[in-house]
Parts: sequence; C-alpha cells; structure tokens
Amino acid sequence: MSDPDWWRGAVIYQVYPRSFLDSNGDGIGDLPGITDRLDYIAALGVDAIWISPFFTSPMADFGYDISDYRSVDPIFGTNEDFDILLRRAHDIGLKIIIDMVLSHTSIEHPWFIESRISRDNRKADWYVWADPKEDGSPPNNWQSIFGGPAWTFETRRGQYYLHNFLKEQPDLNYHNPDVRAQVLSECRYWLERGVDGFRLDTVNFYFHDEDLRDNPPREDTATAYASQYEKPDPYSMQAHIYDKSRPENFDFLKELRTLMDEFPGTMTVGEIGDDDPYKLAVAYTEGKDHLHTTYNTHMMSGTDSKSFSNTFIIDPTEAFDKHQSDAWPSWAFCNHDVVRVVTRWGQKDGHDQNPDFAKALIALLGCLRGTVYLYQGEELGLPEASIPFEKIQDPWGKYLWPEWQGRDGCRTPMPWHEAENNAGFTSAGEPWLPMPEAHRLRSVDIQQTNSDSVLSFSKTFLNWRKTQPALKTGDIDFLETGSEKIIAFERTLEEVKIICAFNVSDQQKKFNYDKTPGTPESFCSGTFVENQIQLPPFGIFIAQIK
Repeated sequence: MSDPDWWRGAVIYQVYPRSFLDSNGDGIGDLPGITDRLDYIAALGVDAIWISPFFTSPMADFGYDISDYRSVDPIFGTNEDFDILLRRAHDIGLKIIIDMVLSHTSIEHPWFIESRISRDNRKADWYVWADPKEDGSPPNNWQSIFGGPAWTFETRRGQYYLHNFLKEQPDLNYHNPDVRAQVLSECRYWLERGVDGFRLDTVNFYFHDEDLRDNPPREDTATAYASQYEKPDPYSMQAHIYDKSRPENFDFLKELRTLMDEFPGTMTVGEIGDDDPYKLAVAYTEGKDHLHTTYNTHMMSGTDSKSFSNTFIIDPTEAFDKHQSDAWPSWAFCNHDVVRVVTRWGQKDGHDQNPDFAKALIALLGCLRGTVYLYQGEELGLPEASIPFEKIQDPWGKYLWPEWQGRDGCRTPMPWHEAENNAGFTSAGEPWLPMPEAHRLRSVDIQQTNSDSVLSFSKTFLNWRKTQPALKTGDIDFLETGSEKIIAFERTLEEVKIICAFNVSDQQKKFNYDKTPGTPESFCSGTFVENQIQLPPFGIFIAQIK
C-alpha cells in the first residue's frame, strides 16, 4: 500500500455512516460502528473506504450541509473516534478517503451567519449574493437541482443568495481568494490528521459566472444531468453553461493538487454532474496538476431490466476513452444517491431477487478498466427498499412524493444479524430508517455461512481480482457479440490477456470467440465449447487467453 498510485485500479468501499452500524443505541450509525466492522470490510478484498460526511451539520441534507469542517458531529462520535478508526484501518491495510463538500456549506455555518448580516462585514462576499431584479424576482434563471429557483431572498441584506441544492446549502464564492485559501486550509487539517484522500462532492460546481448570465435552453434533454427522477423539470431544461463547470475551476484544482502533493500517496476523486461528464472528466484529471480521477452518475441510470443492455457499460467507457490521454476513470453502479443497481436494472422482471444477477454485476464492475466503487450492501445484493411516506427522511423525496420516494431506499441500515432486533444494526427500538424484511433475509450472518451467497461470491471475486494486474490497470477492448444482453471485452497488460464475458439476461446466451481461453476461474458459470463462449442466465466467463 506504499505505492503512491495505489488508487489506480483499486476497489473502494463506500460507507454511509448513518446506516452502517449503530454502536450506542440511538438508531443512527456512527464512527465506532465503522471501526467495529473494519475486519469485515477488509475481508471483502477492497483497498480503501470512502466515508460519506460525518462533520458537524444540522442534517438538512444528512451531512452534505456542513457547519464545521473540522469536527465530527456528535451523532457520529468525536474527532478521537475518527483517529481510532483511521489508525485501525491503516493497521489492517485499508486506506481512508473522506467526503469533502466544498461547493457549499450549511446555512448554519459561522461563515454564512456572518455573511448574511450585512453587505459590509468581513465575510460579506464569501457567498454568492446578488440584487433582485427591478420587479423583485431572482437575479437570473438558474434552477436548483432539488427543485425551484437556485436563489433565496435574505431580508437582512436585501439580496438573494445562490444555492444549487437546498436553500439550506448556500454556495461559497470561489472568486474570492480568501474563500479558496480557507477551503484548502480545511482540507489540510484532515490531511495532517492522516487521511489518504478526498471524495470531492459536486467538484464542478465550485465556480459560477460572475456576470450571472442566464442559462440558455437545452437543445437535447436526453443529455441532461443524470437523475433518478426521469421526468422533465426546469433544471433539465437548461444548458448549464454559466452556473457550473466554469473554466476558473481549473486554477483552483491546481491549487488543490499542489496541497495534495505535499502528502505523498494521497488522492482525490471528484464527482462530476455535467451534460458532457466524460470530456470534463478527462480535462479535470489530465496530467499531474488536477484531480487524480473522477466519476459521475451516468453509469447509475436506467430503470428496468428491459432497458438495461451492454450500451449502459460500453457507451460511457468509450465516451471517456475517446477523449483520453493519461486520464484515469472511476466507475460505480451504486452510491447513496441512486436506486440500488439490482433493482434499477432488474426490477421489472424480478431480477433484483436473483442472487446470480447481483453476482454478475459485481464481477462486471470489478473487471472494468478504472477505479471501482462499491456501495455498502452491494456485496449482499440488497435491492432498493420501499419507504412509506411517513418514514421518508430525504427532503428531495418529500418534495417529489408520490412520484418518487427520493434517496432513502438506498440508505436503509445494513443488515448484520438476521435474528436480532433491527437485524443487528441498532439496539434502539427503531432505526432512523426502517429495516426492510427483504434485507433482513440477506443479512451478513446468513450469507457468510452460505458458500453460494452473493457475499461469498463477492469475497472470492474481489480477493482474486487483487492478484490480477491486467484487471487493475490493463487496457480494455470491447467485443462484438451479436447480443445487447452480452457484455464482453478483453483486458490486456503486457503479455497477459483476459477475456471477460457477462450475460445480463435471464436467458441462455452464447457468442463466437476465435481465441483459445484457458479454464475459466472457479467462480464462473460460463463455458467455452467449440469456439463459442456459452453463458447461462446471468452467467460469467473470465479466463486468461492462451
């Protein structure tokens, strides 16, 4: 793990701390709970953990609205609890990446409290303020991702402030050099504490157009920023030219990389939400003076098994590669913001109940060229949970109900012990989100004793993958198979070539293959017979080519 490029081809496991394990019985997961399960995570065969925000926050957006960047919120523990977690993780060979939300703060952050008081205080221009139009309406047509205008009027100043997300999440003004310097200081604090890197939330949202020009209408709504809510809305009707992805961001990324380089072996992964995320991803990661890698939600889309095909994998990969120089991609099928993948790509025909489908997706993700991100519970094959309205916590879900329940369905607690109260997540009478019965039946303790479970497969596959340099850093070439339900490609590193083929349907599939593979790996269900790779429903074929 001393390799400064350890993150290239690594598998990074995302922990959503509210829902991982509750150690003190208050119904909410915490940092000591993560520490208690570090051995479980390490046994999966992953290289690092990305922990979603645990900083002090009023929790309007469950931690993505930070009011103090340097302290752990009491519901998650203390700074000393984090130090214990970090030391323990390092002792067993795991890196720790933390989620830095730098585009905006909480409305309760002291910086904003001071900024909103007047137009002439010390932090008056630390946020994006603008006068209303003559008729009192917002300064321009920018929209919030969470619905409604991206502007809220503040009576104290007689001005509007910008928020690309909730009104409780005001955007920082990165055109102010004092803001940039302070944000870098917040990052330095955690680097000096020993973290191995940052996941940078909405990294292309830092800068805005200083002239506050209106966004033009979008010509092609099919290229809209990926969202699980796939109906027309004002945000997706605009081309986001002026409210994000501004050219000034490159200069700040250079400043951030200079800081990271002071701490060898650390890395950054940026989340990009943009109409052309792959072009931007390459621009943000090219060379040695920007981010190390980026990922986006365009491989986290699709709504059912009938629409899911090889294009969901091939198109994003090739879109990135067509811009590629030395940029390095990252891929994920799940995170805390999207419907769980076995449901998203398999719900219509009930595939989300088939463990073989979950296994195929784990292996497919792990064989792609890039850094891989697994979301907690993905290794268990957890489907999306249905949340009754009275239990919904997500403000976006409340806003869109009943059309969509929001993001709570992927945020429900981890099931550890089937027979225990709340499946072992908490000793409280009720957790912050309900424990679905379907998840209880997929608990860790049940799957650990079943050699055919999704968890057992995930451990076997991921630990085997660590021994395969070609899968970690090799080139990728997709194959024509004649079926949109087969995803097949070769991974090549020097003299080693591996064939990887996946059937993402519940029907038997086969395709011609003119090379001679060796014996498929023991966890595979596919076979090679008479110049054909034959794949059973949700079958996998991975073998080194002779």
